[in-house]
Amino acid sequence: MTLHIQIDGRTRRVELPETLSGSVECSIDGEVKQVDVHLLQPGVLSLVIDGRSYRCVLDEGPTERAVLLEGKRFAYALDDPRSLRSRRGAATDANGPRPIKAPMPGRVVRIIAAAGDAVEAQQGILVIEAMKMQNEMKSPKAGTVTRIAVAVGDTVQAGQVLAVVE
Repeated sequence: MTLHIQIDGRTRRVELPETLSGSVECSIDGEVKQVDVHLLQPGVLSLVIDGRSYRCVLDEGPTERAVLLEGKRFAYALDDPRSLRSRRGAATDANGPRPIKAPMPGRVVRIIAAAGDAVEAQQGILVIEAMKMQNEMKSPKAGTVTRIAVAVGDTVQAGQVLAVVE
């Protein structure tokens, strides 16, 4: 699973295995690390990285998420392309260009709107097929399609930009 985590204004690309338990291989901005992960209790992890032990406590409030690590609090924002919360949050800002991203790996089966077309919020732009299901990707806002970044038959990855609406 690939996540984009923003900490102190810097976005990091984090690749994690589906199961976070025992000895796992993780990647942060392309740098691979072996991590020993154990869930101590809900929201509390024991991590061993490069022989050093860490106690990681998740602090998820209604308006902010943070991690407590070695007595320090690190606020973060999480962009998981598969998350409904991420996709809804992306649609709230009507200013500027808004990308439409693939929520999971799949294949483009139909393009509904072309670059230059005027679209309404939640209007279908293209359709991808993933796990034998077709998913219509919709415009996050009213505007103009400025870019279609894929073609019918293209294979896409989770988080890949499919189109842009401005």
